[in-house]
Amino acid sequence: MFNIIDKKLIYIPFGIAAFHVLVLNIFVMANHVRLGLIVLLFSIILMLGLFLYLMRSITSSEERSRKIVYGIAGSRKYAVDELPAGLILLNDEDEIDYMNPQILNVLTDDSIGEPINKVFSNIMTSLKANNMKVIESTYQDKNYRIFWEEEHKALHLLDITKERQLQKRVEEKTPVIGILFLDNYDDVTQNMSEALKSELNNTITNTINDWANRHNVYIRRFSQDRFIIVLNSKILNDIEDTRFNLLDEVRDRSQEIGVQITLSIGIGEGTNEYIEIGELAQSSLDLALGRGGDQVAIKAANGNARFYGGKTDPMEKRTRVKARVVAHALRDILLEGDNVLIMGHKRPDMDSIGASLGVARLASMNGIQAHIILNDEDIDDTMQRVMDEITEREELMERFVTSEDAWDLMNPKTTIVVVDTHRPGMVLDEDILNKSTRKVVIDHHRRGDEIISNPLLVYMEPYASSASELVAELIEYQNVEKRLSRIEATVMLTGIIVDTRNYTLRTGSRTFDAASFLRSHGADPVLAQTFLKDDIDTFIARSDLIKSAEISENGIAIVKSDETMSYHPVTVAQAADQLLQIEGVKASFVMAYREDDSVGISARSFGEINVQIIMEQLGGGGHLTNAATLIKDRSIDEAYEDLNEVIDEALKNRSEE
Repeated sequence: MFNIIDKKLIYIPFGIAAFHVLVLNIFVMANHVRLGLIVLLFSIILMLGLFLYLMRSITSSEERSRKIVYGIAGSRKYAVDELPAGLILLNDEDEIDYMNPQILNVLTDDSIGEPINKVFSNIMTSLKANNMKVIESTYQDKNYRIFWEEEHKALHLLDITKERQLQKRVEEKTPVIGILFLDNYDDVTQNMSEALKSELNNTITNTINDWANRHNVYIRRFSQDRFIIVLNSKILNDIEDTRFNLLDEVRDRSQEIGVQITLSIGIGEGTNEYIEIGELAQSSLDLALGRGGDQVAIKAANGNARFYGGKTDPMEKRTRVKARVVAHALRDILLEGDNVLIMGHKRPDMDSIGASLGVARLASMNGIQAHIILNDEDIDDTMQRVMDEITEREELMERFVTSEDAWDLMNPKTTIVVVDTHRPGMVLDEDILNKSTRKVVIDHHRRGDEIISNPLLVYMEPYASSASELVAELIEYQNVEKRLSRIEATVMLTGIIVDTRNYTLRTGSRTFDAASFLRSHGADPVLAQTFLKDDIDTFIARSDLIKSAEISENGIAIVKSDETMSYHPVTVAQAADQLLQIEGVKASFVMAYREDDSVGISARSFGEINVQIIMEQLGGGGHLTNAATLIKDRSIDEAYEDLNEVIDEALKNRSEE
């Protein structure tokens, strides 16, 4: 735009032109005065006209420039005030200083002067802490994508509510595949009359079909004990709100005709790839069955598993076909390798050592060299009494090696047998496990989401009382005449006694069969009780824990030990066991510091309360009636609060079922 300084510049060329005209006229007038005057007059008129034309052009240019400037300013105002995007300007204290009309329609004038972190929860804290330029946030029922311009302290807000709603609708349509399995159908119908079997089939099929119709689920039966179900994510969410009451319906309806059928469901979700969700469904079913059945396992692509049900103890399988098949498969695997290394879980107990001795004997029965990994720091008072007996027998003592010696014994054809656990983080030496490519798992615990990877053989039976029971059955099916020694049989029997609490919990007919087998091989119950004796200090420590128990009205007993004391895990477990002997106690939880300053929790129940699910929420696991966990980097007070929150949630879910 021209200004007044620009106008003065016009006079310069005119002055120069006038000077040249004046000089020209001087020369003309010197020869002809009249002609010079005429030329001078004409020149003045011409220059005056030219000057007026130029001034008019300048004025017109100024007007056009003003219109352009005003147009730009108006466009800017329109962009700020009318375009569908919010603008918030902040002051140096991160308080709202200005909002354009778009965001004023949402926040109102009252928000002026308010801290932005109060309006959009901690938005500036997150932006600055993570050095972010874009963040998503919500206000009331709207979703915003917010762009931060630090130079002008400006927040640009784009409303993405419709985008999120559309995304949610798409996610709700994501396909879900499930496999429904009747856990004990073959066992229940094995000796059943055709009439009763037909009635049972009709009852189960009608119950499952009614449930599927209520929830708009496609379901088809493709074998006697398996169904396939197809649904979407929204339907799955609705069913999860009911906590899969189908489990209770099938159990109750089957009981009406004199039998008890339980079912398990494995579900895959979280991707549009049908092959992947099908594989997830099968993997989830394996997980549900590995945890004892009568429950639902849901696995998402790249996500953790969720569980529902699991309220009943696993039913003992009467048939021993699987035990015989596994026994032969295990023998073949061991024969294919050069040697065998056996280990249980950290801080091994009687069941872990007993099962290890049994596997070592099974290997030697087939002419295979076997060693058990056990370090000096893993031996507690109870284990020391066992090791004192073993030390007197050179053949047995030679089987035990330290982790360092075991490392030297390993080669590419070494078989690692893990007993009494299936979690890689729980094994006695995880480095040795990771080095091996030949792994076998024998365990009686309910399967968790984490399991040893790529095993050659997995024998997990949650119905079994102990790992020693499983190994005793495997030894029975070895086609050799060699026998267990008295000490081996006694330690295995002790493992069964400990895990069943003297045959009171998780004890089936096969448990007594295994105990009878071990007794026939010289197991000494008196020696077993000697192994389990306590010294006076342990007895007093256990009594102190029990004395500090808090028992609530709902039958939950909780012990939080003295912060200045540390207790052995066995003492804590025994205290939890004994609390169940108190009238009115349905479940017990004993928590105490261990020597490494971690907090251990042992949980026990009679089955009405599923302590396994509670311990899993705290990173542990176990059985319906017997579970535990280990909490690191938390004080015992913090762990106590966490435990109470999980118990309250479990009781709430139980009351809603």
